[in-house]
Parts: sequence; structure tokens; C-alpha cells
Amino acid sequence: MGLEKFTYDNRLAKYFANATILWGLVGMLVGLIIALQLIFPAFNFNLPWTTYGRLRPLHTNAVIFAFVGNGIFTAIYYSVPRLLKTPMFSRVLGNLHFWGWQLIIVLAALTLVLGITTGKEYAELEWPIDILITIVWVIFGWNLIGTLLKRRTSHIYVAIWFYLATLVTVAVLHIVNSLAIPAGLFKGYSIYAGVQDAFVQWWYGHNAVAFFLTTSYLGLMYYFVPKAANRPVYSYKLSIIHFWALIFLYIWAGPHHLLYSSTPDWAQALGVVFSVVLIAPSWGGMINGLLTMRGAWDRVRQDPVLKMFVVGITAYGMSTFEGPMLSLKSVNALSHFTDWTIAHVHIGALGWNGMMTFGMLYWLFPKMFRTKLHSIGMANTHFWLSTLGMLFYAIPLYFAGFTQSLMWKEFTADGYLAYPNFLETLTQILPMYYFRALGGAMYLVGMILLAVNLIKTAKAGKFLRYEEDEAPARHAVTEKEGWHRRIEGKPVVFTIWALIAILIGSIIEFVPLFVVKSNIPTIAQVKPYTPLELEGRDIYLREGCYNCHSQMIRPFRSETERYGEYTKAGEHIYDHPFQWGSRRTGPDLARAGAKEGKIYKPDAWHYNHMLDPQKMNAQSIMPAYPWIINNDLSTSLTESKIRAMQKLGVPYPEGYDAQAISDLKAQAHTIAEGLRASGIQVNDEKEIIALIAYLQRLGTDIYKTE
Repeated sequence: MGLEKFTYDNRLAKYFANATILWGLVGMLVGLIIALQLIFPAFNFNLPWTTYGRLRPLHTNAVIFAFVGNGIFTAIYYSVPRLLKTPMFSRVLGNLHFWGWQLIIVLAALTLVLGITTGKEYAELEWPIDILITIVWVIFGWNLIGTLLKRRTSHIYVAIWFYLATLVTVAVLHIVNSLAIPAGLFKGYSIYAGVQDAFVQWWYGHNAVAFFLTTSYLGLMYYFVPKAANRPVYSYKLSIIHFWALIFLYIWAGPHHLLYSSTPDWAQALGVVFSVVLIAPSWGGMINGLLTMRGAWDRVRQDPVLKMFVVGITAYGMSTFEGPMLSLKSVNALSHFTDWTIAHVHIGALGWNGMMTFGMLYWLFPKMFRTKLHSIGMANTHFWLSTLGMLFYAIPLYFAGFTQSLMWKEFTADGYLAYPNFLETLTQILPMYYFRALGGAMYLVGMILLAVNLIKTAKAGKFLRYEEDEAPARHAVTEKEGWHRRIEGKPVVFTIWALIAILIGSIIEFVPLFVVKSNIPTIAQVKPYTPLELEGRDIYLREGCYNCHSQMIRPFRSETERYGEYTKAGEHIYDHPFQWGSRRTGPDLARAGAKEGKIYKPDAWHYNHMLDPQKMNAQSIMPAYPWIINNDLSTSLTESKIRAMQKLGVPYPEGYDAQAISDLKAQAHTIAEGLRASGIQVNDEKEIIALIAYLQRLGTDIYKTE
């Protein structure tokens, strides 16, 4: 059989690699800033665009979708042509993919700092950008599938299995979770509400970790680790079990983020069971990766690439052990809403994603620029800065999480909360935040060293854009081959089976929650938000208050004593999106407005708290929000917001949009009059009036009597 000659084009891999470095620096710098903001409120800079609430989503999006996202595409555009022995299907599609993805990142950065957000964690981007993401993802998928169809290999290698699972599952996750009704060019409301929205969000959020941050990087691992170690993958059979078990089981585990919440018990139980089972395929992947380096251990001490891979795969193993552990209800009762979760997430992000990306880049640049790495010593220094930085970041946060939870739950001998003031717990863990900032700074310095090292490597060499290769034409798959080898020979069929594997769990969990009404029992006295409260809620979302405050009181005595009656599913049927939160840097606000609750504050307190939090409590780390005091409330979208809510099933009277603004003004005048009576001179039209209206509404419905 004759050999066919062809050419690889390395330009897109280089572009994505450069973008990975750039956005990694940006994302980690923003991460360091928000770490400092939790110690020194002055680092919020008293500006609306630089507060913790707006920068924290910028950090998470920059690290997940910009740094890791570009790392994924670097790996794919370099490895896929070589694994399939063919150039990428289309240079035009590749260029559209690259520039479209960078445009999404820039738009995300601009909109998030401007406060344009859906208020859904890891899915904050508004509907026009969501549509653009879908288009760019289709372009990427078109290029990948097209390349598979013109391959010269008879089978597809294990790395490509994971790339395909990432392609189809991320598409499903993004589309389902992002469905919204627009109320304006940059304002939309999730089609789901309350419990259902929380369920969909954490089905998306958990599996964004699974299929964007994990399966894609397992594909990276299965290509670059054997290349760097110059060894074959340890076990082909283990890779088959690893792949199919992982993608089938992972999709079920999302509800473990909602334990002890008002989601149905059966959903929580499913999340726990499948999370625990997940440890088997996850550790199978870790073992396969580490044992692939068998025979290369003597090189690990000198080779920074192998060092990075060893720590990255080990961090994957540790985080995928901890995840199932945190899904146990007894452990989750302690960990949820604490910094323990933040430590867990960053072992995965800094260890698994960060180290694997660094190892890939250190291996790739000398290959693409036909030269040696500029400085092995600098790369080794980067390795130690990153490893120690990760530990300095995470270990103190584990202690902070334990401290928070135990202090929240402690009672005196007389049966009273030992620490009734939330800030008492915060002041105890502030020293841990100093160490966290130190660890983040070390990790960022390591990233800077990588950038300098690779820039100098590139300058010392000459970029090899085109690489010649040759391979025989593809031969047909025979019936004598094993069942899995036959499936590998049919990539479209393989992709369909992967899609079916992830849809099974999704459908089985979704159908009962959305079809069986008894899963979301209603409460008759719960009414829709008034127009002013709705505008106030949107200000709350704009400022990212959900990043620090939860609105979910779990059925523990420690929480009901501190905050009030535990949260019911029917309370949230008009919340688009839900606002349960995932962390408590500040107290829970589910009963903020209920005088029968535990933390009710008068309107004047809320006004002064937003103006100067430290004046209300010197220990507070909350930033000031003077622009909310000074800004006039815009009502240009109020009518369209009411109409959007009506489309979502919120029972405003027919034609109420025409009356909404007059009702808004009447309620605003009442609140402003009360503030003026207490000595605070404020106009009816200010944003603070709407925000106070929303905060004072929280938790009041369940105490009403019909």
C-alpha cells in the first residue's frame, strides 16, 4: 500500500497556545486581586467595575473558558491532525473558531465588569453572548467532525474519544442551561425558576467541570503524557472502562451540590450515589496516566514537563477522591457554604488544569519553534512556585472551612449559638486568607516565568508552521476486530453513543422534576415580586451579591436559630434565576426582610450599610456601593421585564406592564419617605430604594397569612 503525503499547519495551535498564556496571566491576576479584596476592602477601589462581586465572575470565566478553554483547543489543534494523519478539515473554520472564541472572552470581560450578568454561577453571560458561544462551538464541532471523516487512520485514538465527549456534552449543557426569555438587548431571564433552575444550573455547573475541565484534559493527558514520557499508554482496556464509565456516571452527580436544600430527596440521593461511584473511573484514569510514565521516572527529577504532569495527574486523583467524599451528606453538612469547597475546586484548577497546561506548553513550544527550551532552571522554578503556591492556597482554606462550619454550628451549654454574629467567624479565618493570597501570588509569579521562558524560547527558534508527514490510506475495519475497535472505526456512531450515554442520566433526572408537580409544592401566599422589587433584584444580580450571600436556609438547628425558618421549595417559584448561592462570605439573606426572622434590619440600616459597611461594623470586608446611592433607577426595561416574566408563567395580571411603572413609583415613594423620616435625605428615583425593596421582601411571604 502506497504512502500519501500531507502537511500539518501549526499556526492555529500556536495562536491558541499564545492565547492560553495571555488569558492565564489575566485570569490569575484577577484572582489575586479578589483574594486581596477579601483581606483589604480598599482593593475594591471604590469603583463599580472593580468590586469583588463583579470581578469574581470575571476570574472564574477567565480561568475556565479563556485559560483552560484555549488550552483545550491548543491540544486539539495540535494532536488531532497527528492522531488522524490528516490536516484539519478547514483553515477557514479554524480561524473563525479562534477569533470567535477570543471575541467571546473579550465580550465576557466587558459585560461582567459592567454588571451585565444572568446571575447564574459559571453561566453569567447574557443571551446574545450565549448565542455567539453556540455558533462558535458549532464551528469547532464542524471542523473536528470533518477532520475525523477525512482521516487516514482506521481507528480513533483514546484522546479523541474524550475530545468528542467534550464536544457533544458541552453543547447540550450550554444550550439547556442558557435558555432564557430576553427582556432587552443585555437582559434576559432563565426559563427555569427556583428549584428547577437550581437543579439545571448544578447539572450544568458540575458537568461543566466534568466535560470542559476534565474530559478535555484527559484527552490532553492521553496524548501529551505518552509523548513526553516516550512510552505507550499503560492500558488500552483500562482507557475503555475509564471513558465509558466516566461519561455515563458523571452526568448524574450534579444534585450533590444541592444536599440539604429544598430539592427533592430522591434527586439528592441520586447525586450522592453516582458521585461515590465516580471515584472508580476517575482513579482508573489517574492510574492509567501515572503508569504511562513507568520507565520514565528517572527523568522526572530533571524534566519539568514530566514533573508538571505527575503533579497534575496526582491533583486530578486527589480532587476526584475529595469530590465523592464531599457528596456524602454527613460531610456536606460541614463543607457546604464554606471555604472548604473553594480549596477543593482550586486543587482541581491549579493542580489538574494548571499543571497539565504548563506541561503541554513546555513540551510544545520547543517542538513548534525547533529549538531547546530557553531555561530548564526557570521551568523548574516555575514548577516549585506552582506546587507550593497551590498548597499555600488550598491548605489554609481547608482549615478556614473547618473553622467556619464548626463555629457556625457551635452552641453554648445553655442552648444558644456560641457565635451569633456572623462576623465572629469571619475574623477567625482572616489569617488563612493572607496565606491564600500568598499562594495565589506565588502561582501568578510562576505563570509569569512561564510566559518569559516561552517567549524567549520562541525568539531563539524559528516557527515551524508546516510539517510534512506521510501515511497509508485508511483501510476498512474488519469484523475480526474487537467490538470497541469496530466502534472506533466509525467516529460518527461513536459520537452518537457518547451522546446517548450522557443523555440517559440527564433525562431520568429531568423528567420527574419537570413533570411531577408534587416535586415542587407551591405555597399559596407566595406572590410575584413588585416591579420595584424586581428592579432591586436585578441590581442585586448586577453587583454579584450572590457571590458572597446565600439564600438557602438548610434544616439544621444552627441555621434556623441564626437565620429563621428553613427554606421551602415553593418560596422560589418566581425566582428567575434562583439565588441559593454556593458560599457564605456574608450571612444568608433568605429571611433578610422578615421581621419574624432572625436578622431583620430597618431600611435606614440597609441604606447606611451600602454606603459604608465598615461604619456599620468595623470588621466587615464588604465593599461600599456609593453608586447605588447616587445612581437614578432606570425604568426603561421595566415594562419589558414584566412581559418577559409573564411569558415565563409569573401571574401578573393581563396588561399589568402598562401599570408597572406607576406601582413602582408609588412603592419607591413610600420607602423614600420612611428614609427621610429617619433623617436620610434621598430621592424616590435612586437605585438604593429598589435594592432596599428587594432585600426587605426576602423571606416575608412564608410568614403571611391568607
